[in-house]
Amino acid sequence: VALLGATVARELFGDEEPVGAAIRIRNVPFQVIGVLAPKGQSVMGRDQDDIVLMPISTARLRVSGRSQVQTERIGRIYVKVDPGADMATVQEDIETLLRQRRKTRAGGEDSFSVRNLAETMKARSEVLTTLSYLLAATSVISLIVGGIGIMNIMLVSVTERTREIGLRMAVGGRRRDILIQFLVEAVSLCLLGGLIGIAIGVSASAVIAMAADWPVLVSPSVLAAALAAAAATGIFFGLFPARRAAYLNPIYALRSE
Repeated sequence: VALLGATVARELFGDEEPVGAAIRIRNVPFQVIGVLAPKGQSVMGRDQDDIVLMPISTARLRVSGRSQVQTERIGRIYVKVDPGADMATVQEDIETLLRQRRKTRAGGEDSFSVRNLAETMKARSEVLTTLSYLLAATSVISLIVGGIGIMNIMLVSVTERTREIGLRMAVGGRRRDILIQFLVEAVSLCLLGGLIGIAIGVSASAVIAMAADWPVLVSPSVLAAALAAAAATGIFFGLFPARRAAYLNPIYALRSE
């Protein structure tokens, strides 16, 4: 008899009922007596549903064969701890028990290893946090570089439109109006760049999801945050050119060519 993981059941039987059906593993017939509940990926990224469970004696004698396994040997044991239990204490108890069963001398080297998945997850979380900081630093540098480019463009625009600025001031335009005008232009440039970047990012994510069959989640809140960061960059780096335009002397501005 055998128990099938959700992935194996889906690949072999599709929408049909697998319980009671017959399958062959290395030409050995098995009857499916159940399907395991889906578990998804493990901490290491392995598909936990891509599995077939069978009695260990059947695996040793019929599937693997005596020549490939030692009859009394078990390669791996999974232990599930009750909720709320202290993982460190449980790990220590398991190590003590295995040392007793294997008759390991005091101070001798263990012939086994015990891995605590909580520690693995903690280490993985620390790595992901470090990567997040690196990505955030890269994004900040990109925003600074892009903001400097926007500021240079706006400074050139102020220089080329000096006479226009002086004319607006001469017909009643206030400094605040000039300031807002150039700030709006800077923010518009940054938002346009942000929209182009979002379009490229979403398209690339869709292509990767289709090509590699990876689940990709594009969160609206992340897109909104990206646009907000672009707008903030436009305001921050566009403020200096806007103030320079707003505080031009109208007389000298009108005389400029």
